[in-house]
Amino acid sequence: MAESQDLKHRLLETNEEYRDLVSTHHQLDDRLQQLEAKHYLSNDEQLEEVSLKKRKLHMKDRMAAIIQGFQSGSPHPTVLA
Repeated sequence: MAESQDLKHRLLETNEEYRDLVSTHHQLDDRLQQLEAKHYLSNDEQLEEVSLKKRKLHMKDRMAAIIQGFQSGSPHPTVLA
């Protein structure tokens, strides 16, 4: 577990793509929390919520692929479609 956290910290410092993904993931999460705090969501907000969740999941998958690539010794893992 500590090794995984060390790798994530190292990637934040050295890998621009990983750093951008983490930053955007946090921004999306903040927006989702705003939406989830509402008692009622308009149709547009409901669509936004679904879209944000899908984007967050895609980013999380990409971050995991980057981590796995570095753990396997490949500094540039293949891009997931």
